[in-house]
Formats: sequence, structure tokens, C-alpha cells
Amino acid sequence: MDEDAKRVHHPHDDAIVITLLIADYTIKRVLIDNGSSADILDYPAFQQIRLRQDQLHPVNSALVGFGKTKVQPVGTITLSVVVEAYPQQITKEVNFLVVDYSSSYNAIIGKPNLNSWKAVTSTYHLSVKFSTEQRVG
Repeated sequence: MDEDAKRVHHPHDDAIVITLLIADYTIKRVLIDNGSSADILDYPAFQQIRLRQDQLHPVNSALVGFGKTKVQPVGTITLSVVVEAYPQQITKEVNFLVVDYSSSYNAIIGKPNLNSWKAVTSTYHLSVKFSTEQRVG
């Protein structure tokens, strides 16, 4: 709807960047990436949440990114993520790959969780919508 795009200056090619509550911490600069096959948490954000290194589970496979750059994750961790605010919210457990790699984003939410959230993204509107028990969030 055009109403949803009123606050967006057009034309643009901006990314969808949101704020999420991850493990009871507000994490800003979370990229919504329909092309990512993984959900990623940056190591400095992992430290900000005050999690311990021994809470990470080992992972043996590397991530391959743009330009075929390989990054070895520090590990994986499952954390509670709250999207939106009550009553239009969903809370899900997200299995993050934790990476120690310089990035503009603290986290990336990719296809695995966008699908589990039944989310619909619109880059034109710079928004993400999803179903809740109450209505659309």
C-alpha cells in the first residue's frame, strides 16, 4: 500500500535494517536479508549480550559470502528473539552462527527465520510484516 511507503524517500536502494530484542538485549542494526541462508550474530554483539564463550557450540563449516570470501564461525548459539512489541509480537528461538568478522550489522536475519516467522518483506516499503495471534505485526 502507498500508505506504508509515506515515510520512505523514493527512489532508494536502502536495505531493511531493524532493531530486535535478542536474549533480553536491544540489538540495533539488524539486517533483513532474503538472500542469506543463515542467521548470523556478530561477535561484538554476542559480547554485548554478555554471553560466555563456553555457551557456543562448535561448528565445522565455513560461511561463504559475496566474492566467495570464507569466514569460519566462532560457533552457534540458540537465543530468544522478540520481534515487534506486545501485543503485535512474536517470540522465537533463533539458531545464530556467531562470526568474528567486521560488518556494518550486529546481526543478519536470513531465510530460515523469515520463513519461520511467516514474514513478508518489502524493500520498496522498507518493512517486514508477519502474522501474530492478534493481527499483522
